[in-house]
Amino acid sequence: MKKIILGITLLALFGSMLYSLYNILLWLEDNKNTNELIVNIKEEVYHEKADITLEEEKIDFAKLFQINNETVGWIEIKENNINYPIVRHKDNYHYLTHSFDNSYNDAGWIFLDYRNNLNSLKSNNIIYAHGRIDGSMFGSLKYIYNDNYFKSNNHNIYIYTPTRNYTFEVFSFYHIKTTNDYLTTTFSTDDEFLNFINKIKNRSSYDFSVDVNALDKIITLSTCYNSREKLVIHAKLVK
Repeated sequence: MKKIILGITLLALFGSMLYSLYNILLWLEDNKNTNELIVNIKEEVYHEKADITLEEEKIDFAKLFQINNETVGWIEIKENNINYPIVRHKDNYHYLTHSFDNSYNDAGWIFLDYRNNLNSLKSNNIIYAHGRIDGSMFGSLKYIYNDNYFKSNNHNIYIYTPTRNYTFEVFSFYHIKTTNDYLTTTFSTDDEFLNFINKIKNRSSYDFSVDVNALDKIITLSTCYNSREKLVIHAKLVK
C-alpha cells in the first residue's frame, strides 16, 4: 500500500514538473515573439533622428495602421524606456492575450480602455498592459521604486496620435491590492471628480507636488505589481 501511495505521489510530482516546464516554455516563446515584434515595429515606424524636431514626425502611423487598424496612438516614457503603439478594441479583454499583430500571445499589448478616445479625452483616460517580468510592456514601471525616477526632473508621459500630441505630468504613483475603484472614466459632478483626485493623490508613494483640479484631464496607467496587487500611475494633461 505504501508503495502505491509513493508511486502516486511521485507521478503527481512528475506531472506538476512537466506542467511547470510547459508553462515556462510557453512564456519564453511569448516573450521571444513579443520582443521580435517590438524590434520590427520600431525599425519600421519609429524614427529617432537628429533632424526630426516634431514628435509626430517620429512615428509613421500609416504603417502602424497597416499592421493593426485598431492603433489609436503611441506612448513614450523617456525615463522608463516605455515606447510602444497603443491599440483599442471593443472590450478590455482582447489585448490581454493578443499581440499588436493580433496573434495570440499571453504577453498581450498596451491598450486603451474601450470607453476612452484619445482624440476626445474624458476626465480619466485609462491605459492597460501586463507587467512582464522581462520589463516589456508596462513591466519596467515597477523599477521606478528602485531607480532615481523620483529624483528626476522629468515625470512626463507622452502620448502621440495621428492628429495631436499630449504631455502628461505624473502626480500619483502607487501599488494597491487589486481593485477597480480608480477605473472610473467620467464623473457626474466636479465634486465627485475632485474626491476621486484626492483619493488617488493620497495613495501616492511620492509627493510630486502637482496641483490637479476639476477641469484637468488625466491618464491612468494600470498594470500588475504582483499576483495580488496593481501598480498604478496617474498623470494630468499639461500640454
